[in-house]
Amino acid sequence: MFQTAFTLTMAQFARSLSLPERLQRTPSRNLALEALRQRNTALDALFYDVKVITPEEAFYISDSLAAQGSIMIVPPTGQGSLTLCDTFEEFVLRGGRDVHALAIAGIGGSALGAAAFARNVADAANAPAAVVVSGYGLADIVTEAFGGHFFFGHLRGLRPTFEALDDLAGRPKFGAAEKTETEHPSRACLDTRTVRALLGDARLSFNLLVGHSKGNLVLSAALHDLVKSDAGRADLLARHIKIVTFGSRIAMPPVFTDVVDVMGAWDWFGEINSRSFIPADRYISNAGHHTNTDLPNHMPVTDTLREILQTATRVEESPAASDPHVAAAPDIAPAPPARKTGSRSAKKPPSKEAIVSVAAQEAAAREQPPEYSKPH
Repeated sequence: MFQTAFTLTMAQFARSLSLPERLQRTPSRNLALEALRQRNTALDALFYDVKVITPEEAFYISDSLAAQGSIMIVPPTGQGSLTLCDTFEEFVLRGGRDVHALAIAGIGGSALGAAAFARNVADAANAPAAVVVSGYGLADIVTEAFGGHFFFGHLRGLRPTFEALDDLAGRPKFGAAEKTETEHPSRACLDTRTVRALLGDARLSFNLLVGHSKGNLVLSAALHDLVKSDAGRADLLARHIKIVTFGSRIAMPPVFTDVVDVMGAWDWFGEINSRSFIPADRYISNAGHHTNTDLPNHMPVTDTLREILQTATRVEESPAASDPHVAAAPDIAPAPPARKTGSRSAKKPPSKEAIVSVAAQEAAAREQPPEYSKPH
């Protein structure tokens, strides 16, 4: 806990040094929100594994703790320092083309919590991860007054509605700040708009999307908007992208079939913000909503995500998938994964192709090394 407390203290101290400069721009808005932003940063230090962020990185991002829509490139532990990008084009120019994992955090929405969650994802993927800061503005105050922190999954329409308050108050524009007059309301939020821009840009190629808590809602809204506005791009992404959600089950567009919902067995907060008709794919025993490894009953994001990715890799590299004779036989082509639409579809009798595919996968599983077997 000492490293967590030190990182939080460093971020808050450095932010206090920049307060006079920030008060020169929209002083009334910044004064009204600063205490709440500091509170949310402390919440993120409790819920996220912020000790993986170095004190130097915490100092670096302190001025942008609530910069909604800004983007960070976070490398794995020990492979360099994170990079903060104020605009979408800056992200592209500073290495965004080489980033293939996108993380979206929730809870307090601070840059500190977002960076910590992204580093957990980067460590699991052993590659840099991008993350979008949710921030905290006037719209969040109104949403919170309606119980938005406890019912964000059911009150998702409130926050975009009140985003106009932040625009009227003169908030800084980060990320994908440009919007049109006919833009869908779900894209009024800078974080959702930025996530949608990242996924819709042909210069970028993401194959892994990971969300936690309220971040899953941001991801869902961005994907739904992408399907409506650019169905071709959405279909292209859906062919090779994997989505992993932690801490809440939110419906994704039906075209995205490779979705893994992970819940903690003791995560009551995540349950009340989840769609009850969407079953969880994996429950982590004795785990709650937080991902802070310094606290008991945490959600082990890095270990769980690494296991999910390794399992997917082993399935792709199984003998049944790599044998040219097996692949050439039309009778044993693997069936496409069932779409996760948010409702349970009626079960159908297994086809001949599915039966043979399952038999091939079981044969491949028996040939795996002992360390891959799960304990009973």
